[in-house]
Amino acid sequence: MTSDTQRLNLKREVGIIGAVSFIAGTMIGSGIFMSPQFVLSAIGSPGASFVIWTFCGLIAMLGGLCYAELGTVIPESGAEYIYMLWTAGKVVAFMFVFSFIIVMRPASATGIALGLAEYVLAPFYSGCTPPQLVVKCVAAGIIMVLAIVNCLSVRLATAIQVVSMVVKLLALAVIILGGVVMLFQGHTENFKNSFEGTNVDVSSIGIAFYQGLWSYEGWNTLNFLTEELKHPEVNLPRALVIAISLVTGLYLLVNVSYLTVMTPRELMSSNAVAVTWGNKVLGSWGWIMSVAAALSAFGSLNGTFFSGGRVCFVAAREGHMPDILAMAHIHRLTPSPALIFTTIVSLLVLIPGDFQSIVNYFSFTAWFFYGITLSGLLYLKIKKPELPRPYKVPIILPILVIIVAVFLVLAPIVDNPQIEYLYVTLFIFSGAIVYIPFIHYKLCPGLLTKLTVFLQLFLEVAPAEKNL
Repeated sequence: MTSDTQRLNLKREVGIIGAVSFIAGTMIGSGIFMSPQFVLSAIGSPGASFVIWTFCGLIAMLGGLCYAELGTVIPESGAEYIYMLWTAGKVVAFMFVFSFIIVMRPASATGIALGLAEYVLAPFYSGCTPPQLVVKCVAAGIIMVLAIVNCLSVRLATAIQVVSMVVKLLALAVIILGGVVMLFQGHTENFKNSFEGTNVDVSSIGIAFYQGLWSYEGWNTLNFLTEELKHPEVNLPRALVIAISLVTGLYLLVNVSYLTVMTPRELMSSNAVAVTWGNKVLGSWGWIMSVAAALSAFGSLNGTFFSGGRVCFVAAREGHMPDILAMAHIHRLTPSPALIFTTIVSLLVLIPGDFQSIVNYFSFTAWFFYGITLSGLLYLKIKKPELPRPYKVPIILPILVIIVAVFLVLAPIVDNPQIEYLYVTLFIFSGAIVYIPFIHYKLCPGLLTKLTVFLQLFLEVAPAEKNL
C-alpha cells in the first residue's frame, strides 16, 4: 500500500489542442460579453476603448511569453506560487497563496459565475434586471456543478473546455459577421469623432485597463497545470502564442461589431451586451446569444476551477496548506480536496459580491503578484543564467510587464484613493502574520492530523508526488 501511495501522481493528459482550449477557453468567458460597457464608461470614448483593448492584448501576450520561460525553467504546476517559492522565498509565496485562495481565485470564479448567471436569466427577465438573490442562487448552482465535474475526471473537464471553446468561437463569429454586414450597409455613425469625451486621468485609464484585462484573464492558465501538460517545453509557449493572438483579434472585431449595432450610450447601459446585440440584430432569435454567452462563461469558469484547484494542491504539497489539500483521489487522480476547498471559499465570496467591484479588487491583487513573479524571472536571468532554458525571452519583456504592473497597482490609488484598496493591501500582507504561527511553528498539529486522517478515508484520497 505504501509503494502505491508513493507512486500516485497527476497524469499528463493535456495536449496542444487541450492547452489552447484551456487558455483561450478560460480567457473568453463572461468578460467579453460584460466588460465592454465598463471599459467604455471608464475611458469615455469608443476610440480610446479600442486602444485599451489592443494594449490589454499586447500586455497579455508579453506576460504569457514571460510565463512560458518561467514554466520551462521551473517545470512544476502552481504558476506564481511555485515561481515565488523559487525566487522570493517561502513567506512571499505564502502571502500569494493565502491571497490567491481566499481572494483572487474565488473572486475570479465568482465574477465569471455572476456573469454567467446574468446571461442564463436574461431571457426570463426581458427588459429588466434579474433580482440579485436569484442571480446569486443560479451562480452558486453553477459553481457546484463544475466543482463536481472537475472532481470526477480530468478528461471530462478537458472535453468540456474543448466543446465550450468551439461554442464560444461560433458565438463570437456570429457577432463579428453581424457587425461586418451592418458596416457594409453604412452603419458607421458611432465611429465618428470616436475619441471625443476621452477620460485622460490616471484613475480612469487604470480602471479601464482593469476591466479590459479581466477579459484577458486566463493567459497564465497553463502554468497552473504544467505537470499535466504533454511536452511542456514545446506546447507551453506554442499554445500561449496561438491562444492569445486568437483572442486579441476576436475581441477587437467583437467590439467593432458592438459599436456598429449599438450607440455608446446603449452599450454602457446594457447589463448583458451580447443579448442586447442579439435582440437588435437577430430579433426573435436574440435568445441564441444569451445561450452562447452562458456556455462561453461556463467553459471559462471550468478552466478557472481546473487551474485554481492546482495552486491549492501544490501549496499544500510544499507544506503551506493543510496536508489533505495535497492529496489526489486514488482512482480518478484528481486533486478533489483542493477543488472542494476552492468551491467552499468561492461560495462564501459570492454572498456579498457584485461583478464590477470583484473585477477591480481581483485585478489590483493579481497585478501586484504578477509584478513580483516577473521580478523573479529577472532574478533568474541575471543570477542563474546556467539553468536550462528550453524557451527564453529577451530581458526587456519582463521589464516592460513589470512597469505595466506597477502602473496598474498604483494608478487607481494615487489618482483616486479608496479605502477598499487599503483593506486589500492589508489583507495581502496579513499572510505574513498567518505564516509565522501556523506554517513556521506549525500550531495545532494534533487536531489537523486527526482531521486529515478522517478526510483522507472519507474522500478516498492519498498524497501525490510531483510529476516532473
